[in-house]
Amino acid sequence: MGGETGRKRLFGTNGVRGVVGEDMHPELVLRIGAALGSMRRGRIAVGRDTRTSGPALASALRAGILATGSDVVDLGVLPTPALQFIVRGGGFSGGAVVTASHNPPEYNGVKIIDTDGTEMGDAGVIRLEERIFSRRFELAPWDRVGRPVSAPDRIEEYIAAVAGHFPPGTGEGLTVVVDPGSGAGSRTTPEILTRMGCRVHTLNAIEDGTFPGRAPEPSAEGLRPLAEMVKATGAGLGMAHDGDADRTVFIDEKGRFLEENREFALIARDLCTARKGVVVAPVSTSRMVEDVAGRLGCTMDYTAVGSIYVARRMMDLLAGGTPVVMGGEGNGGIIYPDHQFCRDGAMTAAKLVSILSGSGKPLSGIAGSLPRYHMIKEKIRIGDARGLMKSLVERYEGEKPDLTDGMRLNRDDSWALVRPSGTEPLVRITVESPRKQVAADLLGEIQEAIQAYPGE
Repeated sequence: MGGETGRKRLFGTNGVRGVVGEDMHPELVLRIGAALGSMRRGRIAVGRDTRTSGPALASALRAGILATGSDVVDLGVLPTPALQFIVRGGGFSGGAVVTASHNPPEYNGVKIIDTDGTEMGDAGVIRLEERIFSRRFELAPWDRVGRPVSAPDRIEEYIAAVAGHFPPGTGEGLTVVVDPGSGAGSRTTPEILTRMGCRVHTLNAIEDGTFPGRAPEPSAEGLRPLAEMVKATGAGLGMAHDGDADRTVFIDEKGRFLEENREFALIARDLCTARKGVVVAPVSTSRMVEDVAGRLGCTMDYTAVGSIYVARRMMDLLAGGTPVVMGGEGNGGIIYPDHQFCRDGAMTAAKLVSILSGSGKPLSGIAGSLPRYHMIKEKIRIGDARGLMKSLVERYEGEKPDLTDGMRLNRDDSWALVRPSGTEPLVRITVESPRKQVAADLLGEIQEAIQAYPGE
């Protein structure tokens, strides 16, 4: 668990995660809770997803917080964005969710939520880690330990807020199939869409931390049963969440998977038609989104990869007087500033229902009118990723690459992103172009440049 001062050592882009019983265990989570309670004294919300290790780890988290004298409001099983919504509007000093999101069943982890409902920023996480590693906890005496309160019914606040964001009857006449993947979205999305007027069928909607129906990561391959159910029921669309329901992906009425960047562009087109401003996204996002937003008079603002960076950039722009339309990532994670500043799977599902209801066209039709781009992703194992990145930046210096996160080359007909992994000795490459051959050629060019690096 070593690392250099001033950098995150334990937490990644979306919390800390690991295999339960190996690098993720109650003793570590107890320390996380004690560190959080020491830093954010007051009332802290705790929740979890459906993983089998959730009760044990959530108990350890609560114990650590209570030992510092901070109170715990236990929200039980709920989506991460539901806890974030409750924290943002409930006068909490912070929050924490026991979840490993899309990772396999043997994983679990913890996401730390700040008082504004966003995931804690890097500076706060570094201070939290310093307490965890040094075991510098401010523990309360026996007569001042925190008070636990169980409040599973507060999930209703989130359900009502999402459903109430749209006019009554928005989903009337539309049949949908919801696949929460046995995760936390089982408690929210079917109910929200029912309240909107949809006829709702469900698949994998019984909470089960072994995830028997499919993996927590909603992939085109894993969603074949959902696609078949959409066609069998004559539904207008199918939708699926990851384990903690902060992301949503879609299946059209023909049973075809809607690639997540196309999902982002489709929603951006709708929101940019209604208002003008900035769309915020990480540098890994398809140019399709910029293309669609630009045609409607909106501009793009690119951040480092990670929803927290997108959310905080949106907040900074708004605080400075710049109108922000939306934010998001090309993985089904969309952020709606009118609702809250975090990825919200149920709101994304509800928003697409609203778009379909207002268009009078099938999902395949409105998605089919989006511009076409070809994206290729590869990864190359390399020991000296930092040295390689320096070499690539020097090689492409004349093209003035974007160094927001890794190196992104922006050309008229294509772009490429090379990013070192934060957890493995490898670099990830993404290339894209409207023309398949151009994308393939650019990938080959980048691969040759990496292979020519003398450090390997």
